[in-house]
Amino acid sequence: MRVLSLLTLLAAALLGTQVPAVAQPASAASWPQGPVRVIVPFPASGATDLVARVVTQRVGQELGQQFVVDNKPGAGGTIGAAEAAKARPDGMTLLLTTSSTHAISPHLMPKLAYDAQRDFVPVAHVADAPSVLLVTPSLPVKTVVELIAYAKAHPGQLNYATSGNGTIVHLNTAAFAAQAGIEMTHVPYKGTALAIPDLVTGQVQVLFDSLPTGMPHVKSGRLRALAVTSAQRSSLAPELPTLAESGLPGFSSVTWFGVYLPAGASPALVERVHAAFAKAIQASELAASLAKLGVEPAKPSTPAQFGALVRTDSDRWAAVIRQHKITLE
Repeated sequence: MRVLSLLTLLAAALLGTQVPAVAQPASAASWPQGPVRVIVPFPASGATDLVARVVTQRVGQELGQQFVVDNKPGAGGTIGAAEAAKARPDGMTLLLTTSSTHAISPHLMPKLAYDAQRDFVPVAHVADAPSVLLVTPSLPVKTVVELIAYAKAHPGQLNYATSGNGTIVHLNTAAFAAQAGIEMTHVPYKGTALAIPDLVTGQVQVLFDSLPTGMPHVKSGRLRALAVTSAQRSSLAPELPTLAESGLPGFSSVTWFGVYLPAGASPALVERVHAAFAKAIQASELAASLAKLGVEPAKPSTPAQFGALVRTDSDRWAAVIRQHKITLE
């Protein structure tokens, strides 16, 4: 085959004809070569969609290129993730997703149409969203230590709300209860917004919610915030201690937002895409935009460090899911 190729080139040169160019994937230096499709596996106007639009707009400005967010929701984000896994690894299709598709769903959905590790290349950790531990004001506790003591004195009598089985809200509460050594009763809702009225009135007593959803009710006096789930205090609510500070050493949980390429992307392309997103999230105006969404820019990291973070997160949630026999039903 090599001899035939050389003969073809020689004949073309002698005859003065032009040899058709062989199509090549986008190189790291030339990326992007036109509008870049960014698959977001969740609905429009949701947290991941808004983060994706804010971040990719900044990346597009830096590169002078267009980034088009393409929402592909369904099945906890797994439909969009599966579609991204099948895309060409040329940099023209990215996946911007969360813990849900790569650290949680693989342990709840054994028949996924993708392998979270084998079918993707981790590129960039772009943002984190900590949760806040909320309680109803009628509960006679003002700290995490007091909540744990109350729960131990009243085993099974506290009701905790979640946004449904297997969600990050459910897993956060299960992990909290296990480490604290307490028993509470699970009351699933179709979203935390639907649980807030019952939390205010005391029909349920505990909820791990996102900061932008929960804190307005805290500021109005309708709910009480005890702590945040991140390893360090959140810049979005610096007055609140972490759970690790509050008697649960080592407790850390955030919803991360990250960028992936389909498997097969070249190391040079991975580095080029990573560099573009890493530069974007360092912009102060981007941090201000993300703060309005209750999200913090991720600390600088490499693609390998992002991949390690996801594997650690995945192992942790796998253990919680097994321990508590959590299913989607």
